[in-house]
Amino acid sequence: MLSVIDLTNQTLDDYSAVLPRGRFDVDHAVATVRPISEAVRDEGVDALLRFSEQFDHVIPADLRVPAEALRAALGELDPKVREAIEVSIERRRKVCEQIETEPQWRSVELAPGAVVGNEMVPVRRVGLYVPGGLAPLASSVVMNVVPAQVAGVSSLAVATPPQAEFGGLPHPVTLATCALLGVDEVYAVGGAQAIAMFAHGVAGLCPRVDLVTGPGNIYVVAAKRLLRGVVGIDAEAGPTEIAVLADDTADPRFVASDLISQAEHDPMAGSVLITPSRTLAEQVQAEVAAQVAALATAERLTKALTGEQSAIVLVKDLDQGVEVANAYAAEHLEIQTSDAVQVAHRIHNAGAIFVGDYAPVPLGDYSAGSTHVLPTGSAARYSSGLTVRSFMKSIHVIAYSREGLAAIGEEIMNFAHAENLPGHAAAIDVRLGEQR
Repeated sequence: MLSVIDLTNQTLDDYSAVLPRGRFDVDHAVATVRPISEAVRDEGVDALLRFSEQFDHVIPADLRVPAEALRAALGELDPKVREAIEVSIERRRKVCEQIETEPQWRSVELAPGAVVGNEMVPVRRVGLYVPGGLAPLASSVVMNVVPAQVAGVSSLAVATPPQAEFGGLPHPVTLATCALLGVDEVYAVGGAQAIAMFAHGVAGLCPRVDLVTGPGNIYVVAAKRLLRGVVGIDAEAGPTEIAVLADDTADPRFVASDLISQAEHDPMAGSVLITPSRTLAEQVQAEVAAQVAALATAERLTKALTGEQSAIVLVKDLDQGVEVANAYAAEHLEIQTSDAVQVAHRIHNAGAIFVGDYAPVPLGDYSAGSTHVLPTGSAARYSSGLTVRSFMKSIHVIAYSREGLAAIGEEIMNFAHAENLPGHAAAIDVRLGEQR
């Protein structure tokens, strides 16, 4: 089912060009999204209702979900599902509070009377997008809301598509998760129009936000790209992906099930096995075929696993495997090798690293405590997943006395004149001229 890329006889400076990648043409989607964004900006609620009927095939009775609907969804939630969500919230919050937060204030005295401080302040208002297409990702509510709350964001709004199946309300598990987290500003608005609503604001419905976070389809990503600058965004997330770096000690059942787990998200999802073991590769191929056939999502899985974005990559040894893994820069990277902890320390490009046989990606999707909003499409080369820091801004605070400024005033004026900016120099001289 999976294609095979044999790199055992190749040594390249950069393996990224020969690795499997799907096509995700955001620029093309921007052309579709632009008139949607402009209509929401200009027409407000009327445009949202029109697009809801067009794209979601239902017109919500209320674009902002009523508080009683949130309470009802929580009251009707299966107790076992509620317990699972509460564990996810508890673990994510604990990780946020203990390892993702930064001191609110740090300062350094560079010289007497010369102090520069750094203050971390939360973004004031955030719009959180939660997908509701092939899979209603209530887990994304946890992954977006908890770090925003820990950061101290004072105003949180969630947008998620209305569902015809539920009378125009979003999926009840998503609503119940919002209720568990104390989020009462929830909009039954999906897709690019939700991002436009957050970015521009809609009079009488939704005030504009400062930052939009959360995953979505290509049109959500295109809307983020189009509106970046009007509003802050977390990332342009593409289809999900997993890479598994494994040697002959790995259990082929585990590897196959993990490749399948991410392929289940989307026909465009990427699943890649990197291994020096031809035997493991053959065993995984057999396991994938057998396991896919037994699942209700087999059609979607087959499209993803046979697509250009998925493959088995054969390498000559584990050293080359590490190079390939770093070149691929996976959103999720599993390491199932005999020395997995040591190998993990050699990885510098990955959204999240799952170490050993008993840390599969679905653990991170739900209740590991880590974030599951991660960089895709090799963006892990330069960016990180969504954490508390994603909702914080750094502000430098400069406090100099007359003496502190005088100590370096001459140097500043010399520098300013060198850049042909006499006004800059004058701003120093007007303060220090009398004492010089």
